[in-house]
Amino acid sequence: MMTRLNARRTLEASAGLVILAGIGLAGCKHPASGTPALKATAAGTALVESSGGHQVGATGTVLKDPVVVQVNDDQAAAVPGALVEFHGSAGVSFDPAAAITDSSGQATTLVALGSIAGRYELSATTPGKSKPVTLNIVETALGYQQRVGSILADKYCNRCHDPESSAERVSNHDNLEVKPHAFSEGDTLNKMTAADVRALIAYTRAVADPPYQPAGTVYARK
Repeated sequence: MMTRLNARRTLEASAGLVILAGIGLAGCKHPASGTPALKATAAGTALVESSGGHQVGATGTVLKDPVVVQVNDDQAAAVPGALVEFHGSAGVSFDPAAAITDSSGQATTLVALGSIAGRYELSATTPGKSKPVTLNIVETALGYQQRVGSILADKYCNRCHDPESSAERVSNHDNLEVKPHAFSEGDTLNKMTAADVRALIAYTRAVADPPYQPAGTVYARK
């Protein structure tokens, strides 16, 4: 009888120690593991975009090209060792979200777009010597219909209307051995369905600059 009682008391004491240990661990605040805080060794006065802005990608995907920004000083010389942080609206992520500029004064990040189609205004910020400096960067996320329009544009439009085209002149027209059809040529255009036309319109409006705004739309103030 005494043996059983002693054993029971031992088990209860052990359980109490386990509970106390658990409470103690829960109350302790351990530093989170991961990448240590970045330490800047220099600061600049200007932030410029090197590449990666005005890209177009599908919603929820990583943009093809990284975003590269450069920190400069008052003489427009590159500043290595400066801190740059990247920010975006809800749903956008960066890899990495912060970086120290390399020997060329540049910081690079990969951008994953959000799940909602539209324009995303991202920002890169460096503390600066006297005040923070911010650079805004615009990227565009395409929904399903807009992606279909992008595919159709690659097939039918972009061989003439390349990125160097303007509203006044199609830049690649002179380089084509087979000249494109007239804009009113029914034999070609009649093969396109109404869904194709709507998709092309959706795509061109998505990438239009300045941005397309439907007539009569009222935007809520922030």
